[in-house]
Amino acid sequence: MEGLLARSSEIYAVGYFGVIIVVALLEVIVPRRAAGDELTLRWVSNFGIAILGTVMMRTVFPAFGLLGASVSHQYGIGLLNNVTLPQWLGLIVTILTLDLVAYGQHYLLHCVDWLWRIHRTHHSDNDYDFTTGVRFHPLEALITGAIGFAAVVALGAPPAFVFISTLLETANGFFEHSNIRIPLRVDRLLRLALVTPETHRIHHSRGDDSQTNFGAVFPWWDRLFGTYRDQPSAGQEAQAVGVDGFEGRQHQMLHWMLANPFLKEASAEQVSNADAGKRFTR
Repeated sequence: MEGLLARSSEIYAVGYFGVIIVVALLEVIVPRRAAGDELTLRWVSNFGIAILGTVMMRTVFPAFGLLGASVSHQYGIGLLNNVTLPQWLGLIVTILTLDLVAYGQHYLLHCVDWLWRIHRTHHSDNDYDFTTGVRFHPLEALITGAIGFAAVVALGAPPAFVFISTLLETANGFFEHSNIRIPLRVDRLLRLALVTPETHRIHHSRGDDSQTNFGAVFPWWDRLFGTYRDQPSAGQEAQAVGVDGFEGRQHQMLHWMLANPFLKEASAEQVSNADAGKRFTR
């Protein structure tokens, strides 16, 4: 485990960019849906806001997960520093606990109005591919970083366990947001253990479907707490992603993405009138 931490930066970089390359190639070879006209703009803006969030995180919470693990280990605080478990079991407890925390914070991001306004930047992507997985407002990065830091300290997980958990969450974050066509039988098997693109895309639907499938890596929490949905209400082919009132090209531009939390969301009546107008002009 010490060797893993000694080369953590290199391993994370290889894992991060390796997953991006593999998923991007698969999106080209076996796409689930045709890429939209705003592909280049979206990719530049989505990675742009990801870079800003990373810079802010490194400024305020440098390597927050590993830092929290180091703090808890140094002072002997946290659950795993006060119980004796086999190493393999401690790793499993760490991965499951941090994934449950990710589920809980994701649920809160949708239920608390001011948190939703920050998280809305992620959902206002008008298309869905692996770059959606890095489209988070810098303020959200700070909030989730603080929650993650507190969770790691309370758990008392060793730095190596936190690093492995982070790698897993990062890799599946790209996978679950990917525009990859997966055979139905394969998807059925995968979703027993992982959040797949087919299940997480439902969460990015417009309307009530977005209040389901909050899981980050494992789908078990959604099934346990009753937030799991197997298929989108409109069906896979007719499913529309994004947020009503944020459909325009401007909302795929970096400066508008940064301004998103401070913009007013369209009311249900306005959305209904807009839909009626579209039907009338056809």
